[in-house]
Amino acid sequence: MAAGVRRHDPGRRQRIIDAAIRVVRAKGIAGLSHRTAAAEADVPLGSTTYHFKTLDDLLVAALRQANEGFAALVSAFPALADPTADLATSLARLLGEFLAADRGRVELEYELYLAALRRPALRPVAAEWGEAVAGALAERTDPVTARALVAVMDGISLQVLLTDAAYDEPYAREILGRVLARA
Repeated sequence: MAAGVRRHDPGRRQRIIDAAIRVVRAKGIAGLSHRTAAAEADVPLGSTTYHFKTLDDLLVAALRQANEGFAALVSAFPALADPTADLATSLARLLGEFLAADRGRVELEYELYLAALRRPALRPVAAEWGEAVAGALAERTDPVTARALVAVMDGISLQVLLTDAAYDEPYAREILGRVLARA
């Protein structure tokens, strides 16, 4: 075996996913290829095609990893577990924290999420995100209302991201409260 060459590298697949996310964050989805992911991960090109036969396979893995962040944030947000806390206020605060924490990461997550419009392979993973968040919210409300809350939060997030508008927590609280009032 040549010096520096490793035949068994259990972390390589994850490094490629992490590299793909960095490439998409820096250059957008149009900048992602097996070659750019391999270069960013510092692995041979053959490693990317071994682990991810198609670019869509790599994007699915990247989107799935990006999805985990927001779903975990929702699940871990203490006010959502408190049945006495006002749900609209809690969700508005959570959304504000999500959008303020790392705008680049939020933009990356939405870019991967919206790629499902043109890449059908990504659609099931995009749907998993909505289902995971709605599932977490369904502990505080019914499943239909939970899905409506996810849709509203998605819409508000997209408006903030696409218009560079400041996040308006009172507005979000008002709209989320209206959805909950109809439940």
